[in-house]
Amino acid sequence: MNIKIVMISSCIFLGALGITFTFIPDEIISGLSATPNPISILSLQLLGALYLGFTMLNWMAKGSLIGGIYNRPIAIGNFMHFAVGALALIKIITKIHTHSEIVISLTVAYSVFAILFGYVLITNPSRIEKKA
Repeated sequence: MNIKIVMISSCIFLGALGITFTFIPDEIISGLSATPNPISILSLQLLGALYLGFTMLNWMAKGSLIGGIYNRPIAIGNFMHFAVGALALIKIITKIHTHSEIVISLTVAYSVFAILFGYVLITNPSRIEKKA
């Protein structure tokens, strides 16, 4: 499996969420039929900052060996984020009646990334070094 593709795709996914949550939290909250207040706006902006932090971490590490004992903190951090997020989304998916398509798509994305990073975590990387 090419870990670089997994890292770049997670960067795109998390970066899109991070930019959206950071710059348009009012619109997101209003779109979810909730009333924006300072705490909910701040919470979404902090979540966006977290996503952007993971985006930069994954972007900077995309060319490194990841898996097994190599860059284990990056693999564990990504796996825990996506696995716990997927479990939380799976738990609530039956209780959401409005905007269920958003929750279902997030659940699928989180589950796929959890499986991919779980695989990365338990396998050793293989890279053919090019000699100059």
